[in-house]
Amino acid sequence: MLALTILGNNSALPAFGRNPTAQILQTQSEVYLIDCGEGTQLQMSKFKIKKSKIKHIFISHLHGDHYFGLIGLLTSMGLANRTEDVHLHGPSRLIEIINLQLEVANAHLPYKLYFHPLAEEGIIADTATITVESFKVKHRIECWGFIFREKKNKRSILPDRANAYGIPSAFYEQLQKGMDYQNAKGTIIPNAEVTIEAAAAKSYAYCADTIFDIELASKIQGVDLLYHETTYLHALEERAAARFHSTTKQAAEIAKAGNVKKLLIGHFSSKYETLEEFLTEATSVFENTDLALEGACYPL
Repeated sequence: MLALTILGNNSALPAFGRNPTAQILQTQSEVYLIDCGEGTQLQMSKFKIKKSKIKHIFISHLHGDHYFGLIGLLTSMGLANRTEDVHLHGPSRLIEIINLQLEVANAHLPYKLYFHPLAEEGIIADTATITVESFKVKHRIECWGFIFREKKNKRSILPDRANAYGIPSAFYEQLQKGMDYQNAKGTIIPNAEVTIEAAAAKSYAYCADTIFDIELASKIQGVDLLYHETTYLHALEERAAARFHSTTKQAAEIAKAGNVKKLLIGHFSSKYETLEEFLTEATSVFENTDLALEGACYPL
């Protein structure tokens, strides 16, 4: 299972109680941070997200509202005497900025920071439970999106039935992989008799700041949840294009063309105090749409 928690849903300026972009994606055993605008640490504290659980951080691009909170988070991890490695994925020049900030502060991280520059589309992380792919989006500067895909779940064992057939627990791992069991008499116990299909693996696509680009639909085809920026309502379509951002209806068009199951919209301009109209416009094109609300958790 994947679960997404929104820490920040605004664009460049914090406004109306909304913070710049940051998200937490969790599996049963892992925690990933996606972008890290200012205020991210306070939001993590507010919503009970443990910094110590984060092993991978993904930064989409080097506009400040997507990474100005990063150096504070990294140094706070150090002040908490963290020793576990951190993997940072982002545009190549990000590490220059981090190193300069550490240098001028005469600061040292007590843990190993592994930097993985984003250079081409493809798999950029592969953990025990998930793979992460990067893909390019079209913004004013180099900018990346990410797709998080659960690995295929193992079959679930029915313990009572397995015991009834005399299957030893030492064989359970093979059962989870789909293997049949052969007992001492040579009788084959079909796997389907003692296991059930596990829940389908889930996928989440994060489209960072981008101008409307219908080609994105081919990159996020069929994902369970798509996050796409909607900086402006559709009446400001020309302004959105001039600033390499998208509108409500444009994000919904991407979701529709991509055959995604659900759309989440965010990165709201601080010119808007309320957000209801964002949802109204987006759902007129793609019905299964939600607002990315801070503190809300969206299970996949």
